[in-house]
Amino acid sequence: MKEYGLKFQQYLRNRVSKNTYDSYTRDVKQFIAFLEEKGVEDPTNISDGFINLFVERLKESQKSNATVVRKIASIRCFYNYLVSTGQAQVSPVKKSLHLVLDKQAKKYPQILTGSEIELLLSLPDVKKIKGCRDKAMLELLYATGIRVSELIELDIEDINLQLCTLYCNRKGKSERIIPVHAAAVSAVSDYVSRVRSKMIVPEGGQALFINLNGRRLTRQGFWKIVKFYSQQAHISKKITPQTLRHSFALHLLENGADLKDIQKMLGHADISSTQVYVHLLNDHFREVYNQCHPRAKLN
Repeated sequence: MKEYGLKFQQYLRNRVSKNTYDSYTRDVKQFIAFLEEKGVEDPTNISDGFINLFVERLKESQKSNATVVRKIASIRCFYNYLVSTGQAQVSPVKKSLHLVLDKQAKKYPQILTGSEIELLLSLPDVKKIKGCRDKAMLELLYATGIRVSELIELDIEDINLQLCTLYCNRKGKSERIIPVHAAAVSAVSDYVSRVRSKMIVPEGGQALFINLNGRRLTRQGFWKIVKFYSQQAHISKKITPQTLRHSFALHLLENGADLKDIQKMLGHADISSTQVYVHLLNDHFREVYNQCHPRAKLN
């Protein structure tokens, strides 16, 4: 039984990010253990009833809907792999996933308004080394919509300041070239020419963004930076690095960008991941309508 899980891990390696790899392998390992507990010897030929039982087990453990959906998505990926490699004929998850999704409460990501974005980006003190670096990172994240993991993995050669483009390559996956607007280019150019050389140490290598010790900035380090400025901004919304990515996508869609173009810039493998912004935009317009239309206020 466990050999299926080990082969799945080998399949995932170098195909997905480390965070995705860790969550998928952990979730599938838990599911395989559940099947073994139920006396299943071959996971390639089970009914969707086992998926429903697993969901019930998770809910009995008081797992959140978001956690349940994530675990089922991991298992769906596992069975898609089994089907694609000829080890299983059909995926039992197809009939069951909607049972979880239908019950999941709508929980859309936080989006910053244009004025909130401007406020956040204005806070770093560019006269100081740290502020100059922080300004460049925040501007670039909002300008391109890249993931935090992608931001900290950037090397200095990945941004072309003359052509105003960013080369993003997640270890061979989601390779893409993203345009960068002038304000972000200016902020990064200022950081590279004036600050980075003063901060970098040999251990920093070719890293574009480095910490105050001169080494490549970590994911946790960047989260602390965003938290610091979000507190300074006194914005009531919960702001995370992902908030800038979501805001980037919705603002593009709001201003007429094609969904497929946004998908490519975000590096989504599946268009369904990008379509959440359509639902979010529709809800946003509905909220604006209800607040601003004089007849809607009579309800």
